[in-house]
Amino acid sequence: MIDKIPKWLKNKYAFSILFFLIYVSFFDQNNIIIQYSYHSQLSSLESEKYYYNQAIKKTSKELTDLTKDPSSLEKFARENYFMKKENEEVFVFTTE
Repeated sequence: MIDKIPKWLKNKYAFSILFFLIYVSFFDQNNIIIQYSYHSQLSSLESEKYYYNQAIKKTSKELTDLTKDPSSLEKFARENYFMKKENEEVFVFTTE
C-alpha cells in the first residue's frame, strides 16, 4: 500500500505544503469561493461608482448653466415643471 504513494508525497515538506494549499484554498475563512464573490462585488461597486460620478458631473454642469443663464433656467422650468407665460397654452404629449 505504501509503495503506491508517489515519492514526492512521502517527503514531509511537500506533504505539508500540499496540505496547507488545500486548507487555504477550501477550508480557510478567506477561501477561493469567498474571494471570487468579493471580486465580483467589487467590480459591481466600481461600475456603480463610475455611473454616479458621471451623474454628479452632469448635474453640476446643469446647475452651473441654470445659475448663470436666465434663458436656460426658463427652458428648464418650462420642460420639467410645465410652467408657462400669461398668454400661452401648454400641450403635454405622453406616449404609452
